Amino acid sequence: MITVTEATATAGALRRLADQGVSVWLDDLSRRRIESGNLAELIRTKNVVGVTTNPSIFQAAIGSTASGSPRSSAAGSGGEYEEQLADLATRGVTADEAVRMMTTADVRAAADVLRGVYDATGGRDGRVSIEVDPRLAHDTRATVAEAKQLAWLVDRPNAMIKIPATKAGLPAITEVVGAGISVNVTLIFSLERYREVMDAYLAGLETARAAGIDLAGVHSVASFFVSRVDSEIDKRLTLLGTDEALGLRGKAALANARLAYEAYENVFAGDRFTALAGAGANPQRPLWASTGVKDPAFRDTLYVEELVAPGTVNTMPEATLDATADHGEVRGDTVTGGYAQARADLAAVERLGVSYDEVVEQLEREGVAKFEAAWDDLLAAVTKSLDSKGVDGE
Repeated sequence: MITVTEATATAGALRRLADQGVSVWLDDLSRRRIESGNLAELIRTKNVVGVTTNPSIFQAAIGSTASGSPRSSAAGSGGEYEEQLADLATRGVTADEAVRMMTTADVRAAADVLRGVYDATGGRDGRVSIEVDPRLAHDTRATVAEAKQLAWLVDRPNAMIKIPATKAGLPAITEVVGAGISVNVTLIFSLERYREVMDAYLAGLETARAAGIDLAGVHSVASFFVSRVDSEIDKRLTLLGTDEALGLRGKAALANARLAYEAYENVFAGDRFTALAGAGANPQRPLWASTGVKDPAFRDTLYVEELVAPGTVNTMPEATLDATADHGEVRGDTVTGGYAQARADLAAVERLGVSYDEVVEQLEREGVAKFEAAWDDLLAAVTKSLDSKGVDGE
């Protein structure tokens, strides 16, 4: 168990992010990362104070091993799941149940590694997120049931249950938060949907308060996706090919995120949350997700350096974490003074015929579909492994 005070060898830029109120979370998890001590090392040396997972991450960690093709990475997966897979095969469990057992075991172990950070920060950090089955993204009741089951299975106070910000996900967020479960809302692309997410969170807190639940123990983050916005909008700007269009590349995602932070400031300074804060409620922090830069023309730390603001989380893939530690430039708050320019940048994109609403709707559909595909691949690999081990054991 690592405490915040033990993280004395932190890389300079990552330490400066923390000083600016940005929590650094790692966007990756595998059993080898936990068992090798790599996660504990990142906490000590890279100022990592949380972990996020998603179906794609688990597919990479577990699926490659289950299919017999482990990743060749120091922090990746090897044979760490083989014994558990063999035991699960002996028990004759389904692939769905096997995946649930393996993923919750990893999240539980990671939560134990981060427990010291959780205790030292009063529950603000030291968090590990696990996502509901992505096939349930459009089913409110099933999402709620799955969220409750995952919280019970992981059974750690520093776990967060990830719920997608689909239309069906919004009432699920309210019900799960209302039950006193901490939630990471994922796959947020639009400002309108983000406002709905914050409203769902506040409604959940109000439900929890009415039920006599201690609001101080309920935390939430809202995962606002960044690089995917640039990828889609920049593709359309490049097709236009004019100097004006090309000059707007790399601006839309930052503008979108900065306006999201403005909305966060407005909502959590408002009367509705103020009344809840008096009962111990915590604000729902904005989390910048998808911060790995996909365009090699951009600085590889772009979505870290340009989204520094107090009370935020930046969840980074390891390559982005390493790049920030190596050559990141943290200049202080790069968000709150940029709202007017952000509005101007998005308006300029719209004037060129690139529809913001169309892009964010497409990205939500694609985001859910990508996670469903990763989950299906994982289930297929685990099914194959269970079948082979069942045959071997006969």
